[in-house]
Amino acid sequence: MSTEDNKSLVRRFYQEIDAGNLDAMDELVADDYLDHHPPPFPVSPGREGLKEAFRLFWDATPGTHRIEDQIAEGDKVVTRLTATGVHRGDLPGAPATGNPMNMTAVVIHRIENGRLAEKWSDKDELGLLQQIGIIPPRSGPAE
Repeated sequence: MSTEDNKSLVRRFYQEIDAGNLDAMDELVADDYLDHHPPPFPVSPGREGLKEAFRLFWDATPGTHRIEDQIAEGDKVVTRLTATGVHRGDLPGAPATGNPMNMTAVVIHRIENGRLAEKWSDKDELGLLQQIGIIPPRSGPAE
């Protein structure tokens, strides 16, 4: 696949998630998918674990992903994105608050045989935890 094909695959991945179409993961994601930054709660390994995590987040925090930038080289695609949603349902350890959420992330996907095979990510989890009331926002001037 070309780097443009790889970028298109990643864009479609986020479009399908935003549409709530987790069945599309069977086509887009390798069965033995490896997430190097999995969610902070137990999920099955591979593609099934990815589907479990997204199903939980889709139900609890419906929203969308906006791709800000994408860079591809070889079999990797780097995507800088913003995810927005509303904390409408319970997450493990985080009862629903109704709060709006906005989280930035940089995600690297490795593509193999036309499917997402591996993922690394750096997300603003601190900001997310503050927005849903798990961690109080920092107050006062920075030192």
